[in-house]
Amino acid sequence: MKKSQHPEVLSVFPDIFPENWAHSYGQDNYGIWQGIFVNNIEIRFRWIPPGEFMMGSPGDEPERYDGEGPLHRVAFEEGFWLAETACTQELWQAVTGKNPSKFKEEGPEHPVENVSWDDANAFIDRLNSLVSGLEARLPSEAEWEYACRAGTETPFWFGRELTPDKANYDGTRSYNKGPKGEYREKTVSVKFFEQNPWSLYQMHGNVWEWCQDRWHDNYNGAPDDGSAWEDGDSDYRVCRGGSWFYYGRYLRSAYRFNSHHVQRNANNGLRLARGPQDRSGSGTGRRPVKGARDERKKAKERVK
Repeated sequence: MKKSQHPEVLSVFPDIFPENWAHSYGQDNYGIWQGIFVNNIEIRFRWIPPGEFMMGSPGDEPERYDGEGPLHRVAFEEGFWLAETACTQELWQAVTGKNPSKFKEEGPEHPVENVSWDDANAFIDRLNSLVSGLEARLPSEAEWEYACRAGTETPFWFGRELTPDKANYDGTRSYNKGPKGEYREKTVSVKFFEQNPWSLYQMHGNVWEWCQDRWHDNYNGAPDDGSAWEDGDSDYRVCRGGSWFYYGRYLRSAYRFNSHHVQRNANNGLRLARGPQDRSGSGTGRRPVKGARDERKKAKERVK
């Protein structure tokens, strides 16, 4: 697959880099990253730069749902960090001592699944207790879609056509009358397919990824600053990305799904995020990042 062009916005650095919680850090053609180690298991977070995008799907997008509207502008005044892969079975086990996955026999670098939203947050709390200053959390729904799109406006970051050589899903159920293909009937390793222009792997397919937000049937009244939408009393939480079990239409960047916060199945996993958004999820704004502008110049020198 041909590499996508990297948006110019990737040149925008965070105020502090690397941060005190980082065990490793660097820069490559996709941008900057910071990593942590837990029992020798590394997970890297990619810098998602500030910017804006149109969240949801246009009315003429094939196989869209009404709940993906209204299409609305979301602006991120500050960037954030997002794990380059879904949480792996080996990381989950390193943190909790357990592996709840149905597909554990497939290998430790497959995504952890069979975890509820409550399980995901308990895992994050435990991880944060092990890595001082990390303050990991689930991404907001807006953060997830912004990062998935990585500057694109098509149904998938790689274009308008979906085939099983680009993502893991039920390839016997094609998207928009496109070509059919393989149905693997299981997860694949978290780096099985090419990453998007911001170096995020498998934002489409493999496992659904929990978001912080409560479920709302559409975007009427949604925050426009990228924060998690926690208003209401729904017991259902947002999931994004599609999975190995679902049809092609569910993998689109704009598609929204929901599950009860205690539900566990072999489709549901998670991807970690961190700062500046408060995980309390008030939906009222974003917490400012501490630091001085002169740190940016130092950071650039360190990663050359």
